[in-house]
Amino acid sequence: MINKPLFLTYVYLFIYILLSSGVILYNKWVLSPKYFNFPLPITLTMIHMAFSGAVAFFLVRVFKIVSPVKMTFEIYATCVVPISAFFASSLWFGNTAYLHISVAFIQMLKALMPVATFLMAVLCGIDKARCDVFLNMLLVSVGVVVSSYGEIHFNTVGTVYQVTGIFAEALRLVLTQVLLQKKGLTLNPITSLYYIAPCSFVFLFVPWYLLEKPVMEVSQIQFNFWIFFSNAVCALALNFSIFLVIGRTGAVTIRVAGVLKDWILIALSTVIFPESTITGLNIIGYAIALCGVVMYNYIKVRDVRASQNPVESLPDRITKDWKFEKKSSDIYVPDNIDDNEGSSGGNGTASDMKHDEETPLVSSRLSHIGRTQLTNQYATGK
Repeated sequence: MINKPLFLTYVYLFIYILLSSGVILYNKWVLSPKYFNFPLPITLTMIHMAFSGAVAFFLVRVFKIVSPVKMTFEIYATCVVPISAFFASSLWFGNTAYLHISVAFIQMLKALMPVATFLMAVLCGIDKARCDVFLNMLLVSVGVVVSSYGEIHFNTVGTVYQVTGIFAEALRLVLTQVLLQKKGLTLNPITSLYYIAPCSFVFLFVPWYLLEKPVMEVSQIQFNFWIFFSNAVCALALNFSIFLVIGRTGAVTIRVAGVLKDWILIALSTVIFPESTITGLNIIGYAIALCGVVMYNYIKVRDVRASQNPVESLPDRITKDWKFEKKSSDIYVPDNIDDNEGSSGGNGTASDMKHDEETPLVSSRLSHIGRTQLTNQYATGK
């Protein structure tokens, strides 16, 4: 007899992997001059922000599915505005990278996300520099460098855009922990979109007006309503699929699904976009980087387990862990962190965070074993 809850969990994981991979490939196809030829990444991101913000507005204000949080002007100005600014920047730079480098190489560069987050957390004083963690971050960096060296169509401009977007996202995630959690503010997927998407749209308007509006006035840019509508719907659907996955799985499952999705995406991108060529050095470098990430995760799990009561029997500890995991998976807190690292207001730090590069607005409370939310990357942007 089929275990229905387990079956639903696998269905949700399948939907997440499908949507996450699909949105990235869809964005690449839309932006690439070789395919749909809409080389305006800021415009595409603004369409996503406008659509997501509008849907969130109707769900909150019209249909009243969820209630808005207590948001004062002071909280909005000091928390939401700076977070939205870096969110908009990460989407802008991340999407622009699609114009210059392949999807496969972008996924490999995203292995730098835990490195960027750890550095930002240390600089902001919410994490401590440790020799063992530093060595893991060094291993990840070496892997990315090797992968970059093996990239046949290496493009400096595209690489700079992607790395800049990664660091902008890392700073946004750290600021989320420092600012929102200090205020005790919790946001679910809908209220996150309700407050942050419109503000991000405003921030994107300035570079759009200066950089892309003049291009649109002199170029023959094709605009297909159904293409952009379906693209925005997929982006929004990804947000909610991640929320479902977070509610039904644990840290290990989410991490494995994220790694599996990366490898599937890299393989699919080479099939859908023939110009994307993967070399042996690419794979070796990415494998090295993943080893660093796995070792980093192991250190975090080991640290937390070491703080547990040693006199607990193993069955009791397993039972307690399972109950805590189930309880924490039902709690939603502000974005806390890559397809690669997020922390909640609990025991974790920003360097523990994991965001899905397509969904940086979605997060989950980390459990005592370093529960990882998804993340980069938010469908509307990356």
